Formats: sequence, structure tokens, C-alpha cells
Amino acid sequence: MSEESHIVKKDGEIATGQVETTLNRLSDDQKDDILSNFESFKSYLGKRIQLGESIGLGEEKLAKIAQKVADYLAAHEEPRNREEKLLYELWKVGDEDQRHKLAHLLVRMVQADK
Repeated sequence: MSEESHIVKKDGEIATGQVETTLNRLSDDQKDDILSNFESFKSYLGKRIQLGESIGLGEEKLAKIAQKVADYLAAHEEPRNREEKLLYELWKVGDEDQRHKLAHLLVRMVQADK
């Protein structure tokens, strides 16, 4: 798979435009596995955060990616449990700054679970 198909480049640069393409590559079964319950979602997010940290991404870059992913999920996926429903509702009513802060909180939440 070429570097153009990844969200994070080898130099640590973020290709936020790749978020939708990357998420669209997931099969429906993969999405169901990740989104079926909140613990699965947190585990998946935690693994991705850990991967980002291992290549030197700081919290701000991780939050920017988390925000793009959340934008995608809010636009394309129905919440599948009450926790996702709450996140969806908060995302819907939040402005750009509030959404960015919520993305930071999501990053911190999964970091705290390590």
C-alpha cells in the first residue's frame, strides 16, 4: 500500500484528506466489530493513538486526526450504542472549537486506559 493511502505520512505529516478514503476501506464487518460496543471502539482508538505516539505524534496532531475521524463517523455512521449516541449528540451541537476539545478528551480517555 502506497504512502498516499495513509493518513499519517512517514515524516509525521497528517493527510487529513485521507481520513474518508482510509475509513471507506474498512469492510462493513470491520466497522461492526469496531463500533458494535463502546469498549471495542475505545480499544481500536487506543491502538491507533498508540501507533501515532510511537511515530512521534503529539496530542495536538492526534486530536486533529481524531476530529476528522469523528466528523466522518457523525456524517456516515449511525451510533450503535448509547455512548456513541451521546458522543454523536455532543458532536452535533458543538462548534468547531468544542469539537476539537472533545477530540482531545477522546485521545486522553484512551491514553488513560493504557
